[in-house]
Amino acid sequence: MTGNGITFVDQVTPDFVKSLETLAIRKTYTPDATLFMDGEKATQLFLIASGQIKLTKTTNDGKELTLQIFGAGELVGVSGLFEQELTYTSTGTMLLAGEVWIIPRQGLEKMLIKNGQFCVEFLRWMGLMNRRMQSKFRDLLLNGKIGAFYSTLIRMTNTYGKPHPNGILIDLSLTNRDLAQFLGLTRESVNRMLSDLKKQGVVDLLPHGHILIKNLAFLKEAIFCDDCPPDFCQM
Repeated sequence: MTGNGITFVDQVTPDFVKSLETLAIRKTYTPDATLFMDGEKATQLFLIASGQIKLTKTTNDGKELTLQIFGAGELVGVSGLFEQELTYTSTGTMLLAGEVWIIPRQGLEKMLIKNGQFCVEFLRWMGLMNRRMQSKFRDLLLNGKIGAFYSTLIRMTNTYGKPHPNGILIDLSLTNRDLAQFLGLTRESVNRMLSDLKKQGVVDLLPHGHILIKNLAFLKEAIFCDDCPPDFCQM
């Protein structure tokens, strides 16, 4: 995966991954290809071998929100297990072309029933994902627009950050519209906030939509950051 994010594959044992491989159908997708739609019956899971998948949700008023962007090593499309009528809770599309392992949900459920160790690993990973999501929603709800924006930048450094001579490079190509969709804000609002941070020397805007965080401490102090473990503080 791009950056420092700890992925599903990092969380489970190699034996678990090998067992998933026996269930999987490998398929290569082009950018913008749809893997699953919000509300569809959830019969498959998707393990990313390469490329990136974007999860989005459309609100009742037609606004598209970006929930997460996942890279290689991540498992997506999990809305639950061991229920008859599960549906996807978001839409998954390819952001960058790559290979995906398509895993039947029933096959995974049977594998977990047979292997208690795999079941423990999977539940541990689901717990981590839930804590990440709760932490993200807490920040978005409690910190206001500017705080939510700062929190998102902090999470991006933990998930996609790479060391740079002048700070931390968010190694993800993002337009201001992309950033706005993470926050449910307008592009104009994000433009203003980025411009203010650049004037203060907190960030720099690099070619190809990359953001350089030059003063991470400023962002953390502004929102009274709890310094949660990086495993939790991710996108």
